[in-house]
Amino acid sequence: MQKKLEGVFPSTQKKGRTVYRSSVTYKCKHISLGSYPTPEQAHAAYLEANHLLRNDIPPALDDHSASCALPFEKWVILLNFRENGMYFPTPIYIRSRYFYYYYSREHILKFDTDDLFYFASHKIMKRGGHYFVADFGMQVNILNRFGIKNYAVPGRDYVFKNGDSTDFRRENLIIRNQYHGVLITEGKKGPVYKARIHVKGNYLIGTYASMEEAAIAYNKAIDILKKNGCSKNYTPNYLENITAGEYAEIYTRLPVSDKLYKLYFSE
Repeated sequence: MQKKLEGVFPSTQKKGRTVYRSSVTYKCKHISLGSYPTPEQAHAAYLEANHLLRNDIPPALDDHSASCALPFEKWVILLNFRENGMYFPTPIYIRSRYFYYYYSREHILKFDTDDLFYFASHKIMKRGGHYFVADFGMQVNILNRFGIKNYAVPGRDYVFKNGDSTDFRRENLIIRNQYHGVLITEGKKGPVYKARIHVKGNYLIGTYASMEEAAIAYNKAIDILKKNGCSKNYTPNYLENITAGEYAEIYTRLPVSDKLYKLYFSE
């Protein structure tokens, strides 16, 4: 009979295959270390976790290598728990005024402590150059958390002040355009604000004197299309610093493209 290895628990999967789960307890916290194909690998993960958590001089994050029993993500989680006293299931390491999120060993994101508990419970993923999290069954771009719309263009709609595109601290983010359907370009006399909307192709709504006017024109275009029977689900802009009276006055006087009134739709 094979001797039971500490920290190892056999588990049978649906197809009848046996795997070996590894776990460790530290500061009354039971921590799963993952599943392994052999009991020896699971035990090696347990021993390595104990070394990280209980050794007088724990290894540093840079000491992780391909030969380690634990994946790098788990190293981050365990060392943060030991050194900062907080356990998170995501690879976060807390600093004094901000924290690192280790998307990978080489790819490290930086956030304000105000965002700590959000990203502690939301795993960051990446697709097509965009970072996103799963939230209520939806893929949510992490830029939304900072008031930046989906598919905003860096350098045009928002800027990283220090040039570091992995530094998402709010002091480092300059938002130039937070509105849907607004395109800002540089003209001879300064910024040019255009509003456009996608209806089987991009339609120019008009050119306006300010970003806010372009945002309101986009809302007006949505209303016109809906009256024409368009069922597409557009997201209107919300303008915080404009009163209802000011909004109504701007909305009424803003011209929009005549083409919008000529577009007809059937449900």
